[in-house]
Amino acid sequence: MRLLLINPNISESVSALIADEARRSAAPGVEIEVLTAPFGVAYIETRFEALIGAYAAAQLAAEHHERFDAVVVAAFGDPGLAGLREALPVPVTGLTESALASAHLLGQRFSIIAISHRIQAWYREIVTAYGFDGRLASIRSLEQPLQRIGAVQEDHAPSLKALAERAVHDDGADVIILAGAPLAGLARSLQGQLAVPVVDGVSSAVRHAATLVALQAGKATRGSFAPPPAKPNRGLPPAISRLLDRGA
Repeated sequence: MRLLLINPNISESVSALIADEARRSAAPGVEIEVLTAPFGVAYIETRFEALIGAYAAAQLAAEHHERFDAVVVAAFGDPGLAGLREALPVPVTGLTESALASAHLLGQRFSIIAISHRIQAWYREIVTAYGFDGRLASIRSLEQPLQRIGAVQEDHAPSLKALAERAVHDDGADVIILAGAPLAGLARSLQGQLAVPVVDGVSSAVRHAATLVALQAGKATRGSFAPPPAKPNRGLPPAISRLLDRGA
């Protein structure tokens, strides 16, 4: 089984964190490849940046999906996931969707620990879109500016742990979700240090993607996730144009 993880940001240091945690989490026989967006921003905090990341992810997915059994959008917020699920012939999931699915199986109410205050409003919208807003206990985040996106854990691990503890004690969280690819692997290091389960988006996505492949449930040919209908297009990268030309 081969899984493609797409980092919709341009930070190679974050891609390295994603790759390390994905390979630690993957079952034997599962091959992992991580690709980094060829354009965009260092990390996504806003809706507009997510729009850019979604297009970058779409370009990489269109170019490379044929070599893989499933695709993972490896950024919290899952930019472009629903559209990729329409267009690609293989299963697609993302860090947020997978982390929420894992949290759902581990407890009733969950809290999200994020790396940026600005990101909170968008994360709430994503949780609502997935239908989990009634189970969201809180979103807590770092307040200080990030100096090194690939070293967030190194620079802020004590603060992140303190935020998680406050979410448990003050907000009533049954499960903690550590949000964002820059936090990949932190849940592993926090095991046994918090009073509730801790969920990592990368490890969840790798395991859920492998499950989707194994289920062999098939690709939608009707309904809202059928491929987009073929129609004239212009100015698109060749791989995206070919994907659209397949049509429903």
